[in-house]
Amino acid sequence: MTQESHGFSIGIERINSDVFLSLKAKGTLTHQNYLTITPIIDSALAEVDHPKVKVFIDGTELDGWEMRAAWDDLKLGLKHGNEFEKIAIYGNKGWQEVAGKIAKWFIQGDSQFFEDKDKALKWLLN
Repeated sequence: MTQESHGFSIGIERINSDVFLSLKAKGTLTHQNYLTITPIIDSALAEVDHPKVKVFIDGTELDGWEMRAAWDDLKLGLKHGNEFEKIAIYGNKGWQEVAGKIAKWFIQGDSQFFEDKDKALKWLLN
């Protein structure tokens, strides 16, 4: 019997109202993964008046979402969408590029897909 690993690793840095959120997504994300991570993100952003959030997502080990987890992801984007300035999606699968384009519908800022981590970080931090 093989056990598959899935979930998020998260890093949050804050300087005044600027928030840098780093996520590594692995495997197939579940509703339970979002029940764990959403309160962490909500709490970090609630402590800041008018947060300006830059997000780096490492999706190189991401296989996708369960349907309910995809809904959770959409709700998270709708809740904080006007706080996101930039989202850099670093990945290696074509569907991730499409996901980055769809994300633009739900956030006020910009999102882009990159196959090169250094280029993603450079774009995000400029």
